[in-house]
Amino acid sequence: MNVIVDTPIWSRAYRRRVAVNSPVVTELIELIGEGRVILIGPVRQELLSGIRHELQFHKLRSAMRAFEDLGLETEDYETAAAFSNSCMARGIQGSHVDFLICAVAARRRCEIFTDDGDFARFARVLPVQLHQPRAA
Repeated sequence: MNVIVDTPIWSRAYRRRVAVNSPVVTELIELIGEGRVILIGPVRQELLSGIRHELQFHKLRSAMRAFEDLGLETEDYETAAAFSNSCMARGIQGSHVDFLICAVAARRRCEIFTDDGDFARFARVLPVQLHQPRAA
């Protein structure tokens, strides 16, 4: 099953200094090797935003160009809005990008790889499945 990788996971691997034996980074490396990683443009934008040094921005942008963006469709945005409405009706808040990730994952039958706790709350309401690292 393919896996949509959320911004915090990419950030751990590419933007932060992390231990080589981090289970999250190890899992991302394995998923990349298996060809199961999916990236969407809004996640790419989040990852590249807020980088203060131009050289660091260019290095990260270059590294991320190894991954193609999955094309999004009108249905993805409409479903994301419906998911947002469903969650808000139950007192669960989230970002537009988070609900877009959920919509794409539901339509494409993908798991979501994240360490953002909001997604566990979304998964109680929405038809999404979270990816669990094998080393955990």
